[in-house]
Order: sequence, then C-alpha cells, then structure tokens
Amino acid sequence: MSKTYSLKTVQTIPVSLDEAWDFFSSPKNLKEITPDNLGFTILSKYHGDKMYPGQVIEYKVSPVLGIPIYWMTEITHVDDKKYFVDEQRFGPYSLWHHQHHFKAVPGGVEMTDIVHYKLPFWILGDIANTLFVNKQLQGIFDYRFKKVEDMFGQKI
Repeated sequence: MSKTYSLKTVQTIPVSLDEAWDFFSSPKNLKEITPDNLGFTILSKYHGDKMYPGQVIEYKVSPVLGIPIYWMTEITHVDDKKYFVDEQRFGPYSLWHHQHHFKAVPGGVEMTDIVHYKLPFWILGDIANTLFVNKQLQGIFDYRFKKVEDMFGQKI
C-alpha cells in the first residue's frame, strides 16, 4: 500500500482578515495563484462566487508532460473567515485533503495550508512522489507564496 504524504506552508500577509478571506475563498482567484505551466482552467459553470460546504468545482490541469487531467474537488467544510477544506472527488490522487486556515495576527493574516495526499499505483506512486510529485507540489506552493507576496506585499 502506498504512503500518505503531507505538506504544510505558513505565510503572513499584510492585509485584513476580510481581504484575505474574500480573495482566497473565491474559486475564480485560484488561477491567479497557480503556475501557468500547469494549464489550470476551471471547467464548472455553476460553482458560485464564494465557497460553501458541498460546493463542487471542476478543473483541467496538466501537471505532467502537458497532458490534461480532469480534477473535481468538493468544498467539504467552511468556517467563515477561519478555514475551508477542499477534497478531491475525481482526479490524479487516491487522496487529496487540503485545509486552508486563516488567523488574524499583528500586522496581517497568517495563512496556513495543510495538504494530505496519496498517490495511486502503490509502490509506483511512492516512487513517483520521490522522483517528482513532492517537488512539483512544493514548487506550486513556493510559486503561490511568491505570487501572494507580489499581490499583497510582504509581512512587516
């Protein structure tokens, strides 16, 4: 059986909790903080402007060799201005559970992402994680960190 992996990032941004929540809880803004080389496109038409429990969002993403993959996530938990969780329903992972936490701190908002994921294909998935998946995911979150700094500024 393949392993479950996790990734955690923490970033403080110099904006109000309302500003941070408004931006990150809107599905339309996800493309803005996703690397262009992933070919990320939202496919769903009826996902709404703000996140809510039960919301389904469909994407196309091309993470390997430009090959497009269908990905569907469901927003399973939302606590306004505190956190939301997206979970994969269909897509490239056996498990994808992504927590987004927001907390007001002096000078801005501390934003924490925690991802738990598991790859298909047992030992082959573990090998793929070691060779490129973990590095690619870390690269995506590094890109987001820099992009968020560019958009909102660095913590003071």
